[in-house]
Amino acid sequence: MKNIVVLVSGGGTNLQALLDAQARGEIQGGKITAVLSSTPGAFALERAAKAGVPGCVVDRKAYESREAFTQALLDKLEDLRADLIVLAGFLYILSPAFIDRYENRIINIHPALIPSFCGDGFYGLKVHEKALEYGVKLTGATVHFVSAEADAGPIILQKAVAIEEGDTPEILQKRVMEQAEWKLLPQAVSLFCQDRLSVEGRIVRILPAAEKQEEKEHPHMIDIQKELENNSYPGRGIILGRSADNKSAVIAYWIMGRSANSRNRVFTETEDGIQTEAFDPFKVEDPSLIIYHPVRVVGERTVVTNGDQTDTIRDSLLAGHCYRHALLQREFEPDAPNYTPRISGVVEKDGSYMLSILKSDHGDPSSCQRFFYEYAAPKAGEGHFISTYQGDGNPLPSFEGEPKTVKIEGDIDAFGAMLWNALNEDNKVSLFVRYIDLASSQAESLIYNKNV
Repeated sequence: MKNIVVLVSGGGTNLQALLDAQARGEIQGGKITAVLSSTPGAFALERAAKAGVPGCVVDRKAYESREAFTQALLDKLEDLRADLIVLAGFLYILSPAFIDRYENRIINIHPALIPSFCGDGFYGLKVHEKALEYGVKLTGATVHFVSAEADAGPIILQKAVAIEEGDTPEILQKRVMEQAEWKLLPQAVSLFCQDRLSVEGRIVRILPAAEKQEEKEHPHMIDIQKELENNSYPGRGIILGRSADNKSAVIAYWIMGRSANSRNRVFTETEDGIQTEAFDPFKVEDPSLIIYHPVRVVGERTVVTNGDQTDTIRDSLLAGHCYRHALLQREFEPDAPNYTPRISGVVEKDGSYMLSILKSDHGDPSSCQRFFYEYAAPKAGEGHFISTYQGDGNPLPSFEGEPKTVKIEGDIDAFGAMLWNALNEDNKVSLFVRYIDLASSQAESLIYNKNV
């Protein structure tokens, strides 16, 4: 669900059209989460309050320079976690720095059919005065992305409105609002929030409905909840991906156990990640393969693995090498007859990630197969899942094929609870989930331990 922030300065008639459309359920994939005014006391703030939408003010007159005002706006929008900014009578020209920060994420509506009657000096009644002065038979409205040049950004939607005999600028303005502006703006916002707008230079293409597009692009995406519910023993598992709101890198790692030794564990936090510890130290039989640091932060990277290869990768990265270099030194675990695969992942600062699995060649302890997978451009709400085993068995069958594409939904609490509840109740031991904010690098983590 995308956060929509509407910028206003005055009465907010276009804001009201958006609020009404939202109340009717016509804005899909997003929600107006705040209304930001450059003018204290703007009536638009009253409209927002009546609709139950929080309002806030960044007073233009309180800042001595355009730069200071721009920075204050950017800081506030960052706090509001804006995915889309809608200009609804915002009487201020945005700076190039502002537009660059939110490129193709700022929508404006202009009361004419661009490129007619637009650009510097064309706003409000002046647009309609010029249309009548030129004697055109049609006018209308245009929704467009905002660019550094006034009214010159890529056009999203347009709608024509007839000019009638006897029109005055005021009459024409009202008709354009009712027949075009108040219809187009909610439509464009909904299309954006459904990820149905593709911008190619100055051209905007409207994509098919999001669910159909996803089905076409990801025919093999699995439901991770059902995947885990139907598998009593995937063993240890890693999910890396991107949150549904596209703001966070997502990490999940869990451990399971069949033996008393494996089940006698908990996750605990460390300064740079987490470690496994014995829940009851007196019941530890063999710590060699069950006590390790699954997650470590190394500079701007986060490493997650199912064994002590976390430290091998960390040391390699600190020495200026890559994670592949590290894993060429390692192989599957020496726990015959299972020869448990070593699964590993590295998440970069920008949210891109890599996964790998080291496993025996169908149970042959003399042959180690190494597979590496890189995901440079993660998509919102998408991740990849890999585990040590395909399911229960004796010996345990190693994971086969490429990492599975999974859907990531909800915030960290919802996603974590879904995974924990989906894991087999008898075999699950611990789960770690982390969401890393891509803008600030701040991390939020959850730990679930069966042993408490």
